[in-house]
Amino acid sequence: MKKRISIITGAAGGIGKEFTKLMLLEKVDEIWAIDKNEKRLMDLHSEFGDKVVAISKDLTNSSELRAIGEMLEEEKLVIVYFVNNAGVGKMGSYADFSVDELERTISINCNAFVVLCSLCISYMERGSKIINVSSSGSFQPLPYAGLYTATKVFERYYSRALNVELNEVGITATAVCPAWVDTDLLPKEVNGKKIKYPGLVSPKKVAETALMDAKRGKDMSVCSMYAKFQHFMTKVLPQKVSMNVWLNNVKKNIIQKV
Repeated sequence: MKKRISIITGAAGGIGKEFTKLMLLEKVDEIWAIDKNEKRLMDLHSEFGDKVVAISKDLTNSSELRAIGEMLEEEKLVIVYFVNNAGVGKMGSYADFSVDELERTISINCNAFVVLCSLCISYMERGSKIINVSSSGSFQPLPYAGLYTATKVFERYYSRALNVELNEVGITATAVCPAWVDTDLLPKEVNGKKIKYPGLVSPKKVAETALMDAKRGKDMSVCSMYAKFQHFMTKVLPQKVSMNVWLNNVKKNIIQKV
């Protein structure tokens, strides 16, 4: 009998950790938790037990990425869920990014996701699900977050197109598009002043809504009224207006920091 597993990238913290918790309640034999941070992976394994298989990989490294495919080949298994949560993002002017930062962002947010999807689909069956954490930032161009949101557009478009292609074999792909999420990656203050993020939601809410929407077969999951309002407004407002609204909202808190 084939082993049933879930694979979660960026599993050691934030949204990824919440997905790991949820997968403990699903009918899977193992949860492959993939993250670059080995210590946090060990903490995750200690907290949740042997069902969680800690796999330390740098997804920007082609050989380490391909090694995941080799691990899949070694076992008879079915991938019930593939959750792509690994990602990096930095806000700043185009001039603030080194070449290494540019390459790393595109490598993790775009290349790794597509390669892992390709590897995982071969081990999926009818009813299996791909859950990809994109962003509400993919709804419009965002100055000073241009690279990050551009990669999230790529993820969202690829997920939704893939969902259509996989429909005939009964596999679904869901793009998760939260707005501000309360994780360690989000700066909490600037110049000693606390930053107030509109529509801030917990990682738990994002993960729970995403899993529910994936089970319903939705190709996109938008977990809060604030993010849904963003989605609506970007459909009715010209993009130049949307970009100006964004700039006005972040100038005090974000641009000063970057």
